Amino acid sequence: MQLTNNTILITGGTSGIGLALALEFKKRDNTVIICGRRQERLDEIAVKHPGIITHTCDVADEQQREELVQWLVTNYPDTNVLVNNAGIQLITDLTKPADLKRVRSEIETNLVAPIHLSSLLATHLSVKNGAAIINISSGLAFAPLAFMPVYCATKAAIHSVSLSLRHQLKDTHVKVFEIAPPAVDTELGHDRREDKNQSHGGMPVDEFITGAIDALQNDNYEAAIGQAGQLREKRELLFDMMNN
Repeated sequence: MQLTNNTILITGGTSGIGLALALEFKKRDNTVIICGRRQERLDEIAVKHPGIITHTCDVADEQQREELVQWLVTNYPDTNVLVNNAGIQLITDLTKPADLKRVRSEIETNLVAPIHLSSLLATHLSVKNGAAIINISSGLAFAPLAFMPVYCATKAAIHSVSLSLRHQLKDTHVKVFEIAPPAVDTELGHDRREDKNQSHGGMPVDEFITGAIDALQNDNYEAAIGQAGQLREKRELLFDMMNN
């Protein structure tokens, strides 16, 4: 994948992996557009990082996804890269009646939104040079943590969707990447922590970004970064270890 002179949309770009990717791509002379739910975060980023374009959108909302794509192709018709990064991570105890509002929110954000956005932009991207769809999955797609079954299931589905989308777009210019992070030091999963600003530890974000950029540069279409590679290769063994 070419890493300069792109126009890139990143969902969930206000923190963590999404923001780090935005800053890295901006540094490499790309036009970078981020979207997110929190207007105050978007405003802060616009001030702190001039040149990054911001747009408010809750990707869990179907109408807002459609409006985002319409706005994007109208105002930034050169867009040639979509990064499906937005995600939420919740605890779900399936031994008790599930809170379906939370379950649907997780599935809509983590799975339906990437499917919908990719489908809405597929025709547009198919005629763009250097086009790519980059799906951020997880090492937990391969070996799940049992206390967050819905999150892990959505990431397993993203792995499957990436395979299928890559096949469906094989006769176009569009490259389809799946980048599977290990645990990365971001605010993902704050739902289960008393201090909502506390990260959960894991690989430093900069280290993950280095691995992700290397994978993109070398057209490694399915890249499991760090310990995510072990989760992919030794899934049964590590599942028992993680959930014991």
